[in-house]
Amino acid sequence: MAAEMAVEYLPKLALAVLLLLIGFKLTNKLSRVLERVLLQMGMNSSLLTFSRSLADIGLKGLLLFTVAAVAGVDITAFVAVLAAAGFAIGLALQGSLSNFAAGIIIVLFRPYKVGDWIEVDGKFGQVEEVEIFNTVIVTPGNKTLIIPNGKVVENVVTNYSKKGHIRLELSISIPYSESFPKLRQIILQELFQIEAILKDPEPEVGIESFDSHSLKLAIRPFIRPEDYWQATFEVYARIKSAFHHQNIPVAYSDGVELGTIGL
Repeated sequence: MAAEMAVEYLPKLALAVLLLLIGFKLTNKLSRVLERVLLQMGMNSSLLTFSRSLADIGLKGLLLFTVAAVAGVDITAFVAVLAAAGFAIGLALQGSLSNFAAGIIIVLFRPYKVGDWIEVDGKFGQVEEVEIFNTVIVTPGNKTLIIPNGKVVENVVTNYSKKGHIRLELSISIPYSESFPKLRQIILQELFQIEAILKDPEPEVGIESFDSHSLKLAIRPFIRPEDYWQATFEVYARIKSAFHHQNIPVAYSDGVELGTIGL
């Protein structure tokens, strides 16, 4: 009886052990190859480590199932229990899993990278880190925002750093009686004196709309994303000062009176 069992099971056991040894070496090699590929794609270190660990666990788990099957172990019941447990865990972690899947999409398609200035769901800031489940951005006010990756994928992402520069969209109101060419020249002169304003592409100044009691001028200078607030404040401050020195009246919000602008 023992001899018969040995004849029946020893070859299977030997094959399973051989497969296990070769399989472990192969999975380790595949994990290293995956790590190099992900590193070339620009994946950050935290996500790189997690991805390699996840792949390594998955490959070795598949290997163990294969070895057990080769050795003649009945794994049907075990697979059924594992599937049920996986289903229950999946339901409990549905939100986290969707954020994880979204993180993988972000890494693969790279709508932004660390250091980019982006706007997601009305939140503007610089990307500090792309994590497994979240994207961490820092606002110009030095606030750290942790945005779930699922929300990033579901919403429109504005990447201000993609082209290297962005355009400010500012506006002011002037009386109809004022000369637009004159004011345009004054504004452009002030814009060209601001260090944060790019000379190429050139700033644009034009009439945006005709309101009931005033003209609305559009001021569109180009800047680097990191200079957004500094440039915005300086543009308005310089235009206000220039209008004061040139005695340019402004149309107040009630649209009834014209008055001089203070220094």
